[in-house]
Parts: sequence; structure tokens; C-alpha cells
Amino acid sequence: MKRDVRILLLGEPKVGKTSLIMSLVGEEFPEEVPPRAEEITIPADVTPERVPTHIVDFSESEQTEEELHEEISKMRTKWIPLVNGGAEKGNRIPIILVGNKSDLQMGSSMEIILPLMNQFSEIETCVECSARNLKNISELFYYAQKAVLHPTAPLYDPEEKQLKPLCVRALSRIFSISDQNNDGVLSDEELNFFQKSCFGNPLAPRALEDVKTVVWKNTTDGIQENGLTLNGFLFLNMLFIQRGRHETTWTILRRFGYDDELELTDDYLYPQFRVCHDCTTEINHFGYQFLQKIFEKYDMDGDGALSPLELKNLFTVFPYTPWGPEVYNAVCTNEKGYITLHGYLSKWTLMAYLDVHRCMEHLGYLGYPIIMGQDSQTTAITVTREKKLDLEKGQTQRNVFLCKVIGPRGTGKSAFMQAFLGQNLEKQKQVAGEYSYYAINTVQVNGQEKYLILYEVDVDTEFLKTSDATCDVACLMYDNSDPKSFNYCASIFKQHYMDSRVPCILVASKSDLPEQKQKHGISPSDFCYKHRLPPPFHFTCNTLESPNATIYTKLALAAIFPHLNEAEISTASFWLRITLGATVAAVLGFTLYRILVKQK
Repeated sequence: MKRDVRILLLGEPKVGKTSLIMSLVGEEFPEEVPPRAEEITIPADVTPERVPTHIVDFSESEQTEEELHEEISKMRTKWIPLVNGGAEKGNRIPIILVGNKSDLQMGSSMEIILPLMNQFSEIETCVECSARNLKNISELFYYAQKAVLHPTAPLYDPEEKQLKPLCVRALSRIFSISDQNNDGVLSDEELNFFQKSCFGNPLAPRALEDVKTVVWKNTTDGIQENGLTLNGFLFLNMLFIQRGRHETTWTILRRFGYDDELELTDDYLYPQFRVCHDCTTEINHFGYQFLQKIFEKYDMDGDGALSPLELKNLFTVFPYTPWGPEVYNAVCTNEKGYITLHGYLSKWTLMAYLDVHRCMEHLGYLGYPIIMGQDSQTTAITVTREKKLDLEKGQTQRNVFLCKVIGPRGTGKSAFMQAFLGQNLEKQKQVAGEYSYYAINTVQVNGQEKYLILYEVDVDTEFLKTSDATCDVACLMYDNSDPKSFNYCASIFKQHYMDSRVPCILVASKSDLPEQKQKHGISPSDFCYKHRLPPPFHFTCNTLESPNATIYTKLALAAIFPHLNEAEISTASFWLRITLGATVAAVLGFTLYRILVKQK
């Protein structure tokens, strides 16, 4: 909504423009009227819309019925073209026609004005007033302010007598968000939730029935199963506008993030959010709670997965399709290749980690602030503390970790990432969709679920600068059956990781094939021993069942405890389990104690 309003009074000399301003300010008719009033500002706290209003007078140097007709003719030929001459239909400045000196006129001039209003759609209304009698003076400026803050032009086409396409698009999205069970109608409960979100209070039961009765009498399909359909919702808003209650529709639109051009505002989609260097961003319990609601809303068959059609329906509130076909190779899917709830939440976790502003944009399209009753999407995101503090304290509160998978071409990095999603080599051949450089899944670490992101490094384009090597853990992969494969891993380690604090784990892929001696001076095992790395982990995804997931747990543990070596990690893992067990035992013991005390 605009932060201020400017009202310009235009008209022929001696029609009373200056008198209107002075009567408004002084609350009495001025006996002496200057040629032109100075610009005045009405403070925000005394206007109905709480917006400061500036009133500007205009004077063109120094009327019978003929003069009235002549002046109305000049409105058509001079003043309206002066204001909106070359403006396109949707960008015209709203106009209020004012018939001043009504105290000198017997009857009304509205019949003469109506053809003019029909000719120019930018004319919002016409007000007859009298500066001498103070008749309709406050109302005049209220209508002028309202025409700016709640304009008709973006919403409604008076010639066609219907809502404009952009308005229909915006209201359709609002309806879809408000239809929380996705059954195509707004139930009484959903209508009251919507009413409370937009206006602060629910409708009384009788008022709710009256609204539905009006829709039922005026539409053929506005009410179904005692609920309000999309057509009924659109009709109601058109009725508000036709009856001059534009502010009702504008209140709804602005609550759902729309500006005067019916586009979602940057303030709504991209709320201010600061992320310090070396911190990461994660979805918190508010965010996951909302996302699960959305998943359940669109999982129409209740099978715990989103089919391509269900996913398409979920994205109808977006101006574009946010997920490409590569998503099916980035997260877990079911046997049909549909995205499961686990995979869906993983995808959102990945987006929050990689691009938190895009994540908040998408949450905004889905209506997070409205459904969760929050000021913005920022409440769905947690910023972790700096990684250097984690290293100093020897512990972390983070739940999402990044692993870069690095190795020469043909090593099997892509297969390694798909194996992380539970796909053996045979199943990988059957998976459709485009290739994804990312794969995300959860791993159990000491009884806690952590997200691990695998990112496959492109050997031709990455590592142009030191920051390209940054991650929580590096997985250096070589082909167990290729004698030249290990050279690349050794080179990358020495260049980027040997002197860094990033933990590294070497993986010998294709361990189902005969092992070849690596042509590197020393063996991979000796290399690991020399540089105090864990021994190479032998891995294959050419198995009958799901591939062994041990390596992914090792990667997650190394990311969580980067300051410890493998033996220390095992010890830390043991004591963490002991501590967690002791904590659980203490809580259970205290609970039993309280129960026994109550029984006594």
C-alpha cells in the first residue's frame, strides 16, 4: 500500500477549489479566500487509513446552467485528458468528480454527470458538496484518499463488468492457499480461518450463512456441499467492488502479499534475513510442520508420496515450476518413482541450505505467513552459529552437513550418490529424470537423524579457487580397478585439504571388481597412514540389495566431529551414546518418582 497520498484539485477558476481546502482545514467557510491555498498535509493519525495525505490546490488565472454544462464539457475535453492523456488503461490516475456549491443548486446534477463517468473508467465516483455549508467536505477527501489506496482499476473492468485477469489470478491463489484440505470448497472452518487472518475476527454464524445465501442466490455453482467454491469466492469479491467496498478486496490481497499492480511484493517474498559468514541455514520445526501440512494437503490418495500430477497441483500457487526433473535423482522416491514425504522434506532442506532466500520465496508462494500465523517466512528458518565456534567447542548443533564427492571421471561418483538414496546399480539404470549434482538423505548418528548433502564436483570446472573446496567433509574417490585413478585424489588432497581443517575420507569404488595396484609411489593405505587419514573404505553399489550405507554414516560422523580422528570419533560416539542414555534414564527416573509420590 502507498506510504502517502497526494490529492490535486483541478478545475476552472471560481468553482471553489481553494474554499474546499480551507473549509476542510478550518471547519468553517472562509470569508476571504486567497487565489491559491498552500499545500497542506493531513497527518496519518487523523486519517481513516493511517496514511499521511497531501492536498494541493491549483489555480488558473480569474456560472447559470449553461456554464455548468460548459464546465462538464471541459472536464471531458481538458481536465481528464490533462491528467491521463497518454496513460494506458491500467495505469491511469484515479479521478473524483466534485460538484461544489451545491447550496446554490436546486436538485442534483448527477444525471448530467453519469454519461461522463461511463465514458472515463478512471472516474471512481462523483461527490456533490458545499464549502459554505460544510456538506460532504470530509467525505470528499476520504473518497479521494480511498481512490488512491484502494483503486478500482487493477481489480475491475467497469465496461465488461467483471474482474480483471490479474485480479482473478491473485484471488485464485488466495483461494487455493485457504482451501487447506484441497477439496475445492472453503468450509465454514476454512472461511473463518481466512476471515480471521485478513480481518482479525471470524464471522458470526448468522453472518456466515448470510454470505453463503447471497452467493447461492446469485450464482449457479458458487456453493457446493455447503462450502464456498472458487467461483463463489470470485463473485463475492466482485460484489464488494461493485458496491464500492474495494477496501475489503484490497485488505485480502495485501494480507496475502500483493501490491497495487497485483504482484507479490519483494517485502513479502524476500523478507530481510541476515546470515553471517561461516553460518548455515536450516529449516526448523515451524518450517517442517508447515511443509508436512502442504504435503498432506496435496497427497490426495494418501499413499505417502507425491505423483507428478499431485506435485504439479502443489505448484499451481507458483508463477513458475520451481523443481525440475532432476529432483527425482536428488531425493528418495518410492518404487513408482514418486517423491516420498522424506524425499520432499529433504528437497526443502537442501534448498534452505543452498539458497535460503529462494527457499523463503517458495514458502511465501505457498502462504507460510498466513497458514502459520507468522509475520514472515523467517520464522521457518534457523541460522546456525559460526563453524569456527563449533570447532572451538568441539560440538555442533547443526543438523545439515555438506560432503563434496571428488574423483576423476569414470570413478563411479554418480552411482555413489544414487546409492545414498538406496538405489543399487540395477535400479539406477531404471531411474528416469535428469542428472542431479546433489543428493540428500538422512543418516542416523548416535540415535539422532542428520541430513547429509552429497555434491558431485565437476572435475573440469571446480577448484578454480580455494573456497571451491569448502565443505564439512570431503569424500575423495578413486576407482579400485583403475591403476591411475588414485593420482587425482592424492593431488587434490595435497592442493586443497592437506593444510585445511576439512576432514577427508578416501573411498575405493567398484570394490566388486579385481583390485589393481595404484601407480602412485605409495599405496592408498600408506598414503592415508602418512597423512593421518582413515584407511580407504571399499565400496560397491553392484549388489542385489540396497548398497551398504556404512560409508555415509562415516562421512556424517567426520562432518560432525571434524576435530577428531577415527579412533577419537569412535570414543566420542560411545560417550555421546552413554550421555544420551543417562539423560533418558534420568528423565524416566524422575517421572517414575513423581508418579510414586502422587500415588502415596
